[in-house]
Amino acid sequence: MQAELKKFEGGCIARFERHLKYSVAKVWSYLTENELLKTWFSELHIDELREGGKIKFDMQDGTFEAFTILELKKLSVLEFTWGSDQVRFELHKNPEGCLLVLEETIKTITNHTPKDLAGWHVCLDVIAALLDDETIERDKEWKKWYPKYVEATNQIIKSEP
Repeated sequence: MQAELKKFEGGCIARFERHLKYSVAKVWSYLTENELLKTWFSELHIDELREGGKIKFDMQDGTFEAFTILELKKLSVLEFTWGSDQVRFELHKNPEGCLLVLEETIKTITNHTPKDLAGWHVCLDVIAALLDDETIERDKEWKKWYPKYVEATNQIIKSEP
């Protein structure tokens, strides 16, 4: 499901939702355990899993960008900086498994924003596929979703807050 974008004074929020038939604990492990994290987002590595702790992004050129964990509630919330923006994962238990929510608070929409949104979209689909012991073609999926996020960000730029 495509992210819902909402404009507000000072930026925009992209909200992704995935209904997963797995326990909160199992999904949480994909967000917080480095061995599983690298299966869906190989550039990320958690150095310190605590509020104020660091998550590092491998820039693939020998350098790393460090993000700060802003909020951590075990089995529930992982929120961290993402450059000048913020990324928040939430897990909510339900009778079928859990709801995984990702919200990215974006201060400024740039030409790179649709690339990031398509990337998050595919990452969430990869998590779902991995949980189901399946694979998806990341590049093919990204190319499918990228133009949709270009259109969505163009619409949000034109809309009133």
